[in-house]
Amino acid sequence: MKLRRALSATAATAALLPVAMATAPASQAAPAAGLPTCSDVGQPHNNTFVGRSFGIPKSITLGTHWTTYTATLTNVSAKELKSFELSAKLGSYLYNEGERDLSPYGDLQYWDTSQRAWKTLRQGGNARGAIPGPKTLKPRESVHVQLRFRVSKDLPMDQTYDAFTGLTGTFVDSYHGTDCTSHGDAVGSFYPRKG
Repeated sequence: MKLRRALSATAATAALLPVAMATAPASQAAPAAGLPTCSDVGQPHNNTFVGRSFGIPKSITLGTHWTTYTATLTNVSAKELKSFELSAKLGSYLYNEGERDLSPYGDLQYWDTSQRAWKTLRQGGNARGAIPGPKTLKPRESVHVQLRFRVSKDLPMDQTYDAFTGLTGTFVDSYHGTDCTSHGDAVGSFYPRKG
C-alpha cells in the first residue's frame, strides 16, 4: 500500500513538474561554470539522485525514425539542490584510440511543454545541450523530461558503437568548505544497426 501511495505521489509530481519546467527561461546562465567537480576536490560518489529512463530499446535502426523516451531524475537526498541545471546528450563511449563518437551523426530533441513543440539540442556539432528546468530541486522531488533521438544512415559502421542517450542534472554543492558541482544521470544504452 505504501508503494502504491509513493507511485501515486510520483505520478502527481510528474504531472506538475513539466509546467514548472515550461516557465523556466530558455537560456540559463551557468552558475556552476568555472567550479571544480566535487569528485575533483575529493568528495566520494554522492547518492543525491536516482535516475531512470524509459523507452530506450536495446538497438535502433539507422534512419529517419524517431525513438521517444522519458528520463526522470529524483532528488533522494535530504537537502534542496541549488543552482540546478538540466542537460541531455546522445553519444557513444570511446574505449580505444581512433574510435569516433556517434553524436555528430545523431539528432536529439526535448519536448517543450510551454510551446508544445519538439526543440533540437545541438552544441558544437554534437547532439547535446541545456534544457530549461527548475532552478532548485527539493528533497523527494522529481523532474521528468520527454526526449527523442535518431541516428543518421550516414553513420559509418566500420566500428562497434556502445551508444547512449539521457538526461543529466547538475547542482552546486559544497565539500569541506569548497563550492563544487555534482551531477546525476538518467541514461540508457543502445546499439545502432543498419535497416
